[in-house]
Amino acid sequence: MGEALVGGLLDAGWAKPSQVAVAEMSPARRAELGAPGGLASRFDGLEVLDGELAPAEGVVLAVKPGDVESVCRNLAVTGAKRVLSIAAGVTLSDLQSWCPETCAVVRAMPNMPAVVSTAATAIVGGSRSERSDVDWAAGIMSSVGLVVEVPERLLDAVTGLSGSGPAYIALVAEAMIEAGVLLGLPRSGAGDLVVQTLLGTARMLAEPGQTPAALRAAVTSPASTTASGLRELEAGGVRSAFIEAVTAASHRSRQLGSRGPASPNA
Repeated sequence: MGEALVGGLLDAGWAKPSQVAVAEMSPARRAELGAPGGLASRFDGLEVLDGELAPAEGVVLAVKPGDVESVCRNLAVTGAKRVLSIAAGVTLSDLQSWCPETCAVVRAMPNMPAVVSTAATAIVGGSRSERSDVDWAAGIMSSVGLVVEVPERLLDAVTGLSGSGPAYIALVAEAMIEAGVLLGLPRSGAGDLVVQTLLGTARMLAEPGQTPAALRAAVTSPASTTASGLRELEAGGVRSAFIEAVTAASHRSRQLGSRGPASPNA
């Protein structure tokens, strides 16, 4: 996720490569980032450091939740005035208690499509954050997709909805592909048709004024093939199953967060 953010920022021209440094503890990961085709080779001037925090105006925490506290407690050496955390389940309260008192803290919950610059991200600023700090964080996250602001109490709902959402859609794709194979289509052809259908539908839903209900109605003629298919989905409780899935994932995020850092993959 951190690599996706850096790439998105630089591709969007949000910063120059010479203005960005990546601190990476793992020698193997540093080698990957510096290898031909890696992040550093794509952006001339980008530094990949051996885990040491460099002086910076702002810091993005894209580390494992269990490593957040130690990184935060070492932020004083950077002189950073702003911190953006994308660590799942680490609360603003904890972040602010670990970071220097001079740091404004913003928390974000992106999802996996950040790697293809189509993320859905929710952000919330801490009590020390001003409007300019939240706008700074939103500018970073918008380089890889959509950004919305929510109260922190709703981040568990965001985790269950968009954080875990790509897995739900992938399951739908799997099921549709299997149906195509069952009906005689080659697996590769069924896969191509399903992926393009999902992509096209998402683009249609993104059109101004479009709604899921209106699009569904437009595709569903009376007594049509689509109407027959939808009847089976409703009879199978698909709508209710999705609602229950998002609710269960949100509740799980809340449970894990109350004991320690959560993850949408947990």
